[in-house]
Amino acid sequence: MNILFEVTSAEAGKILVPLARACDRNAVSWSCFFTGDGVKTLVRDDVLASIAGATKAAACELSWERHMGEQSCPVEIGSQTNNSAMVGDGDKIISL
Repeated sequence: MNILFEVTSAEAGKILVPLARACDRNAVSWSCFFTGDGVKTLVRDDVLASIAGATKAAACELSWERHMGEQSCPVEIGSQTNNSAMVGDGDKIISL
């Protein structure tokens, strides 16, 4: 099973971290796409530590530029096309 977490809220980190840890503990493959305000979670150390276990982690380029400006993005920069490909690979999609 491959779970895709769609991170769309700046508050989603407090939910993503325990879910990601549970996936890792149970050997469940997972990935995440950060978009909208969700890119703001990428400044949290606990989020960055937890996404180390992700199969893939990417952020929407437009959302990153809008909310984070010139800061360097800690994950792959992508587009909604990348998001669509990740959705196609996911067995389950969880929107946060």
